[in-house]
Amino acid sequence: MKLVIQESGERLGDHIECAYTFWRRLIGLVGRRSLPSGYGLHIQPCKSVHMFFMACDLDVLHLDKSGIVVGLEHRLRPGAIGTVFEGTRSVVELPAGTLAAAKVELGQTAILEP
Repeated sequence: MKLVIQESGERLGDHIECAYTFWRRLIGLVGRRSLPSGYGLHIQPCKSVHMFFMACDLDVLHLDKSGIVVGLEHRLRPGAIGTVFEGTRSVVELPAGTLAAAKVELGQTAILEP
């Protein structure tokens, strides 16, 4: 899938994988040494993330049920526990620096395209 911010047209990723089953959510991105630019993981349902057993920093985009951005986490480090933002129903894990480079803001709409 592709991930685009509706208001700005900024493309956050062209290769967004889905984690919609229990096992896929459990595994997430564990074991990957890095996440290339343009790649990411959409996790649903999900209210927050942890960075246990991760090897690289990540940005985390928190979305409500309509795809509205309700939380942003920049450069979450391995071993960290993410923040729980009210209204989060899914998250997108992205390479560190993606959200700042795209100037993503709270209240914008993220669109996942096939």
